[in-house]
Amino acid sequence: MKIDEPQRLGFLLNDATRLLRKRFKARATRFGLSMAQWRLLFRLMREEGVPQARLAELLEIEPISVSRLLDRMEEAGWIVRRPCEADRRVRMVYPTDKTRRTYAEIRGIGDELYGEAMAGMSDTERQALLDALRIVVENLSGEEAAYGDPLVAAGGE
Repeated sequence: MKIDEPQRLGFLLNDATRLLRKRFKARATRFGLSMAQWRLLFRLMREEGVPQARLAELLEIEPISVSRLLDRMEEAGWIVRRPCEADRRVRMVYPTDKTRRTYAEIRGIGDELYGEAMAGMSDTERQALLDALRIVVENLSGEEAAYGDPLVAAGGE
């Protein structure tokens, strides 16, 4: 059976993502965080002082799941939660100094992995790959905004 282009793209993207996550997890286990916690910290470092509800949206998980995740991370000293000054019902999430220090190390692991993943590619090929993936994301984001994301609704990623 011949796999056509659209199916091959999906399989290749899925395999590349799975392998990157697997290697990242193997190298970052010494920090004692799950992949969900790493994803949350990466988002939090990009958008510091974010409401818990916004983190749930960014991570595409239920608010109660984010709350439990944050409970464990706060207990371990990775994050702090403070009430929002404008609305005391809203809890804002901030990284701690521990997170800021560790983030630099983790970025180094990520940079190494991306280097390995793109080994053998010229700078032009690397840029072309990133540009093409950015276009794919933009193309699919427009449909997601207009119609909702069927993969998320179906439990996919």
